[in-house]
Amino acid sequence: MARNPFPKQRVKTVRAGGVRLGGGAPLALMAGPCVIESREMALDLAGRLARLAKREGIPLIFKASYDKANRSSIKSFRGPGLARGLEILAEVKERFGLPILVDVHQVAEVGPAAEVADILQLPAFLCRQTDLAVALGESGRVVNIKKGQFLAPWDMRHVIEKVESTGNRKILLTERGVSFGYNNLVADFRSLLALRQFGYPVVFDATHSLQLPGGKAEGTGGDSRWAPYLSRAAVATGCDALFWETHPNPEEAKSDKDNTLPLELVGPLWRQCRSVDELLR
Repeated sequence: MARNPFPKQRVKTVRAGGVRLGGGAPLALMAGPCVIESREMALDLAGRLARLAKREGIPLIFKASYDKANRSSIKSFRGPGLARGLEILAEVKERFGLPILVDVHQVAEVGPAAEVADILQLPAFLCRQTDLAVALGESGRVVNIKKGQFLAPWDMRHVIEKVESTGNRKILLTERGVSFGYNNLVADFRSLLALRQFGYPVVFDATHSLQLPGGKAEGTGGDSRWAPYLSRAAVATGCDALFWETHPNPEEAKSDKDNTLPLELVGPLWRQCRSVDELLR
């Protein structure tokens, strides 16, 4: 038999609350709205996802942003802000028992965010910001590093080293598409294999990979119709978790509405992806 040119890399197990990622753990899901639109909306969506996770046995992490600092326009909705946003996420965590993932844009936000969130996310656009990467590592929380749209996957080693310099080895690596000409991204599934060689769990962000950055007159466009295809392909290639932004009514979402996965599709698509993951295992 011919030697496998891409032998499966053994990756570390990283724990976020009650969810295990990597190390042979079942496929996990990070899901939630792009941004907290209101307390009521966040609790309603988290409740629906928590009930779905219980029915389907989904290792679920709830993700949402308190502030979308990387917006195309000064007019774009950003969220409730740090203090109020973290209050809402703390309530989600207490009420539904879900681990929380939130993105952090400034060093000053790391401490307060670490008091609530299980996973602190280094945004793709900011992944080379040394002070932020180090501060996230020093928090002691799990750090989800999103690969910049401008980086080759093997160049992520420099970002990883910044977090590792703090002694923190609780790291996740997320692929979210790479710039492909003006206003377009493309998902290169070879990146999942390359990222896995670093020995950390790999996440595929299907919905952000479908963005069209600046593709609208005053904002980012996208096409969520491709999300099921990219998700299934990523699981078939090899990843430890999927990342989906979802909303009950994407047309009414205040951020990323064009690439957001409708909530009604989360259950059926998850079952398909889980089947692919179980088949490969």
